[in-house]
Amino acid sequence: AEGLKNMSIRGLKKKQPKTFKVRIITVDAEMEFSCEMKWKGKDLFDLVCRALGLRETWFFGLQYTIKGMCTWLKMDKKVLDQEIPKEDPISFHFLAKFYPEKVEEELLQEITQHLFFLQVKKQILDEEIYCSPEATVLLASYAVQAKYGDYDPNFHEPGFLAHDELLPKRVLRQYQLTAEMWEEKITAWYAEHRGIARDEAEMNYLKIAQDLEMYGVNYFPIQNKNHTDLLLGVDAKGIHIYSINNRFSPNKSFEWSSIRNISCSEKELTIKPLDKKAEVFKFFSSQLKVNKLIFQLCIGNHDLFMRRRKVDSIEIQQMKAQAREEKARKKMENQRLAREKQLREEAERAKEDLERRLFQLEDEARQANEALLRSQEAAELLAEKAQIAEEEAKLLAQNAAEAEQERQRLEITALKSKEEKRLMEQKMREAELIAVKLVKESDRRAKEAEHLKQDLHEAREAERKAKQKLLDITRLNYPVSSAPLDATFDKGSIKLDLKDIDLKRLSFEIERER
Repeated sequence: AEGLKNMSIRGLKKKQPKTFKVRIITVDAEMEFSCEMKWKGKDLFDLVCRALGLRETWFFGLQYTIKGMCTWLKMDKKVLDQEIPKEDPISFHFLAKFYPEKVEEELLQEITQHLFFLQVKKQILDEEIYCSPEATVLLASYAVQAKYGDYDPNFHEPGFLAHDELLPKRVLRQYQLTAEMWEEKITAWYAEHRGIARDEAEMNYLKIAQDLEMYGVNYFPIQNKNHTDLLLGVDAKGIHIYSINNRFSPNKSFEWSSIRNISCSEKELTIKPLDKKAEVFKFFSSQLKVNKLIFQLCIGNHDLFMRRRKVDSIEIQQMKAQAREEKARKKMENQRLAREKQLREEAERAKEDLERRLFQLEDEARQANEALLRSQEAAELLAEKAQIAEEEAKLLAQNAAEAEQERQRLEITALKSKEEKRLMEQKMREAELIAVKLVKESDRRAKEAEHLKQDLHEAREAERKAKQKLLDITRLNYPVSSAPLDATFDKGSIKLDLKDIDLKRLSFEIERER
């Protein structure tokens, strides 16, 4: 029994297929899968599409890089038999290989649309697709709408786009604007997209992008038969030939409807127009792999071009019907959500109004309470002031009585002062009169004194003369008669003495007057 068990375990081990790991990188995610050694490219591709829920598989492919050249995994060959990188896990990029002519008509699934949106946005930011500065701002606003939803100034404050890459570096270098100024320009457009759902914003982005000259074009360096360097572009509409330095305006174009046949040899690719008389265009590439890649893209784009102009298959019709139903459902859902959002906003506004009104009422009540308290305080203060005023009135009455008494006293004093003033004025007038009289008397006395001085001087002069005369007489008469002389002399001496006494009294009176 144990032997049978060991044999069964060994049998199971033998039956388990060998696998290898792959890493699938989409524009915004990474996934890892275990693949069987025998799987072809289509097996791996279908596994990735199922994991993504993708049904529009014909637009996409698995790309890898080998020896510096981007190549697409072939669907009909084993994965390990192709020239893929020798790494573990093996990395593949899940990308759009072919582009629709009209995104709004051809992209049915939301996942398809989202993957295209992410890839085209990356190509614009990486400058693989040229876009004017004005258009990049508009595209950035749709990208912001797809990521953040409707603009809300209360939530989307300045600086909310600081970590988002929204504009090509070329545009940022071209204009000397700050990050805040760019954000303001983008936000101005973003605010106008209110009500647009994410899938609508992404579709609007793609509808603008599909009109750009470089949208959906794969460029390859080639040479014509004259060895002139040119660029060959392959897109959903046909094959275009460009100058080496101009990827916008092709020198020559071949619409898919006008091409009869495309053939590929080792390094030569031949385009035969539907008009047999037209010139056959031949060009040469540097590598056979480049020629094969161009040929592969031409076949895929031509097949899609022809399929668009045929009646849709049952699968496509079902997908379109489902897409229409899904759009209708989403439209109704969006309308319902918009209505609910509107009702919620109205309810929030009503709530805010009620809260604001409640706040106002509370504020008014608070102010009324404060006013009441102030009134009470004012009443108390007024009562206190009234009491103080009453006391002040009593004090003022008392002061008034005292003032009246003082006024009466002052009136009496004033009357006395007037009388005294009158008496003083009278005395002053009398004093002035006396002063005038004294001045006059002084003048008179001064004149008298002057006369007296003059008289005194004359008297003294007369006395001197008399004495001199007397001496003269005495010297002449003394020897003859001395007795009469003595008598005469005594008499004269008496007279002189009396006269001296009068002069002294007169001088004294003069000095006293002075």
